[in-house]
Amino acid sequence: MAKRISRKPTVRRKTTKKNKSIFSVNLVLISLLLLGFIFGIYHYRNAILYYFSFKSEKSLKDDKVAQARIYQILKAHKDLTLGFDVSQFQGKINWNEVDSVDHKFALQFIFIRATAGNNKKDIRFDENWVAAKNHHFIRGAYHYYRPNENSLEQAANFIRSVHLQKGDLPPVLDVEKFSKNQSIDSLKLGLKRWLKKVEEHYKVRPIIYTSEKYYNDFLKEDFPEFTFWVANYNFFVENIKDDWLFWQFTEKARINGIEERVDVNIYNGTPKMLQYLTISN
Repeated sequence: MAKRISRKPTVRRKTTKKNKSIFSVNLVLISLLLLGFIFGIYHYRNAILYYFSFKSEKSLKDDKVAQARIYQILKAHKDLTLGFDVSQFQGKINWNEVDSVDHKFALQFIFIRATAGNNKKDIRFDENWVAAKNHHFIRGAYHYYRPNENSLEQAANFIRSVHLQKGDLPPVLDVEKFSKNQSIDSLKLGLKRWLKKVEEHYKVRPIIYTSEKYYNDFLKEDFPEFTFWVANYNFFVENIKDDWLFWQFTEKARINGIEERVDVNIYNGTPKMLQYLTISN
């Protein structure tokens, strides 16, 4: 007779408190992510609709996310003043067509690169400078600062190249780089020398252009008497800050009459307030 083999009874594992806890945490995280996604869809609903409205073959090649963000920000700042900035890198501009961003948001001011370092003049500055005036833009000129070159020679280069008139914006110092052979304190001293010489010549205090990080970390505390034009392209930054005179929020805007993508800026005030900022005599 065959020997009966006894089998051990199946043991059912009980769900532990630890497993329940992990499940609960995962459920909460998934719920939060879902709510965040729904909120994001609602918050950016107009930008998303704009994103999907692109029809042309040319538009399909563009950075649609960037274009949607531009639309979202400009719509939120419709009561402020919109402008742009150019240099020789935008190529030859058809000024007769330049009037707005994507036919929706009117442009009222422009900053034009004039000089860089102690001897460089933008090859299209004179052409752009005259055309901007002829097409009734409030215009301003900026100097790209090279930290390793003499600051006073750089100021002289700008003064030699730029003749400001009544109705123009104050001169701008564009500082983005650090020096390879001098300390931060020495760099700041050079900036102050440039600013002082230019202010003495034009009888108006210059504006400083820089990135938000550069502004917060190195310039804000040491240049309290100056106003700032700040660059921040972060997708999640949606509003101009109170201490920014101008906000450069994108480098990817499309403007009729300009083949290359363009930097677009918001002035922290109305068009009438911008007029008060210009040179009065």
